[in-house]
Amino acid sequence: MIKCLFATLCLQLWLSCLKERGKSSGISSFILCNCSWEKTVDCYSPGQGLMPASFKVRNVPLESNKFEEVLDPDFGESAIGRVAPVDSGLWWIILLRAYGKITGDYALQERVDVQTGIKLIMNLCLADGFDMFPSLLVTDGSCMIDRRMGIHGHPLEIQALFYTALRCSREMLTVSDGSGSNNLVRAINNRLSALSFHIREYYWVDMKKINEIYRYKTEEYSTDATNKFNIYPEQIPSWLMDWIPEEGGYLIGNLQPAHMDFRFFTLGNLWSIVSSLGTPKQNESILNLIEAKWDDLVGHMPLKICYPALESEDWRIITGSDPKNTPWSYHNGGSWPTLLWQFTLACIKMGRLGLAQKAVALAENRLPLDHWPEYYDTRTGRFTGKQSRLFQTWTIAGFLTSKMLVENPEMASVLFWEEDYELLEICVCALSKSGRKKCSRGAAKSQILV
Repeated sequence: MIKCLFATLCLQLWLSCLKERGKSSGISSFILCNCSWEKTVDCYSPGQGLMPASFKVRNVPLESNKFEEVLDPDFGESAIGRVAPVDSGLWWIILLRAYGKITGDYALQERVDVQTGIKLIMNLCLADGFDMFPSLLVTDGSCMIDRRMGIHGHPLEIQALFYTALRCSREMLTVSDGSGSNNLVRAINNRLSALSFHIREYYWVDMKKINEIYRYKTEEYSTDATNKFNIYPEQIPSWLMDWIPEEGGYLIGNLQPAHMDFRFFTLGNLWSIVSSLGTPKQNESILNLIEAKWDDLVGHMPLKICYPALESEDWRIITGSDPKNTPWSYHNGGSWPTLLWQFTLACIKMGRLGLAQKAVALAENRLPLDHWPEYYDTRTGRFTGKQSRLFQTWTIAGFLTSKMLVENPEMASVLFWEEDYELLEICVCALSKSGRKKCSRGAAKSQILV
């Protein structure tokens, strides 16, 4: 029997599956959906391992005027903009691990079809591509922010979920002779090490790092360049210089050659804490920043999906004048209550239960009165979103999970990860003045554990 905490985390997906043919076949459909359903867009079939973003239940006529309910998955061919979901497969792996931890039912993840599902998703995400970075390259609108918001490339949210899914997969994969799992686990370990170094070193900003960027030299050529991504100091936005607190920092939203997206994206930063993608010091600093900028990031309803909002010409050019993503609405600086449980989990991990209780109390006073809306609008989240749907499952589930975690903080330990020091021993390489060389354990620690 699924226990309450896990049920609240994935209730929405389970309900879709259970509508098909009852509990047992629903579980099977949920597991096999990444490889058994046809998915085509304009005569093109994406690779196996892609998970659907959502399901519709449709009736199929049978004999004798009877009907059968079946699931109709959407892999992106019905989505706005025809964007295939990148994060759904990562979430599936994360929730599968959570299910085993909470229920003790490890037989489910050991099933052949489930192991096949994990391998398909991992092989898809770890496939070689024309890209120098260990971060996962994705298109705009491919994650929770599913509309054009200028997050194409290597958005933090996807990297944090990718890192978490890699850790979950390594933990759940059954390694046996001749199964090919050994090579997959080796590839996962190498990617984990490189990804953690990349994010910790290059995505992190605080007052010290921003001042360093402010004094960058540009057009540097060589392996020992300080400004490795050729970032121009003029990219530092004026709002950031006055906004960043003395004590605190965060992981930026995106990094590409000659481009840093300095917006604060809440989900990516929270999952960096939960999964230990950030260092312990960085994780603490992220919560320090949220506390210092409480009015901006929490306001009247936890929590801003990103800060600040795109306005004026930035809104027109980057979002394509999207009327749903007007400033401080929906994905453009709106407040999403479903992020509450992830904030609560991060706070408990870092010993900041009081911060979580403060946020839960805010939501508890408003959500029932507002009929559990999907999101809130305005700079401080005072109004229910103009197109917000009511009685949303993930809003209710996020609040219930937060309440359970606050009342039973010890439960949180099965849902987060501690620092993995073994990853530091397999760091693939680092750039130094002497060129490319393998990292020693000491060098890796000095570079990664800031």
